[in-house]
Amino acid sequence: MLFQVAFCLAMMKYDQPLFRPPSESNSLLIQITLGCSHNKCIFCGMYQTKKFKVKTLEEITSDIADAKKYYERSLEVPTKAFFCDGDAMAAPFELILATMEIIKKEFPMITRFSIYASALNIIRKDQTQLHLMKQAGLSLCYIGLESGSDEVLQLIKKGNTKEEIILACNRLSDGKIKISLIALLGIGGVGHSLLHAKETAEAVTKIAPEFLSFLTVTVVPHTALDVLIRKNKFSVLSHKELLMEMQAIIEAIELKDKRIIFRANHVSNNFPLAGVLAKDKEKMLGVIRRWIEECPDNTYPDLDYRCL
Repeated sequence: MLFQVAFCLAMMKYDQPLFRPPSESNSLLIQITLGCSHNKCIFCGMYQTKKFKVKTLEEITSDIADAKKYYERSLEVPTKAFFCDGDAMAAPFELILATMEIIKKEFPMITRFSIYASALNIIRKDQTQLHLMKQAGLSLCYIGLESGSDEVLQLIKKGNTKEEIILACNRLSDGKIKISLIALLGIGGVGHSLLHAKETAEAVTKIAPEFLSFLTVTVVPHTALDVLIRKNKFSVLSHKELLMEMQAIIEAIELKDKRIIFRANHVSNNFPLAGVLAKDKEKMLGVIRRWIEECPDNTYPDLDYRCL
């Protein structure tokens, strides 16, 4: 669902496809894992061509050396690094820490690290390990909440529960590691839209992340979600229904004193929106209400996947 890196640096040996969040466009990208440790979410086609693997420290060290050669010949000087692939937190604590130390030695300007992380692999790290990673420079974890509803999480085969996600995020917050939380509009389909909105807002309120992003579910061909839709077992939300779902989630988030940077301007979103919760909450809701009034009832993100 996130931006695929379209280029492969000639001197760096990336195992494609390579994905990173939009905000990591200028980061040094290092693959410490390949693929996704779970890789069963019904909507995701990002790592279907890969078998999950944790890279060895020798392989990672070689990648860092290649990166150093590249940056020595370029005008770019990275100040932060991002660890791929889909759930790099699945790597052993010692490997993650050693990788950060090697990068800091080879790239003294890099002091901040971020990582893709699943709830279960965060929970598998104890609080001391999280604290040591923070001390070494880990500043941000990207976490796919997708939905705050256990019913929806089970439907999409996310592999964790709402409480496990909240626990993982609380562990990160206790360790002073920032959270970039991602929710998926439309992931519950028409049948679960109200439940998805209500319980996602509840989860966001309990987690209180520093960053919150809404993406819109995109139907990837040949995924399990694609199969469900073609069998008329999952009804895709119309544009208006997606807007109503967005409105319901934002309205129900209760974080009066917490500054949350909010973004719904990913390429998957047909209605880009950005602001700071709760400072811009009413302003954004006003924009959404206007969009709902102007949006036709029968328009869909992709008419080929409309379930009648």
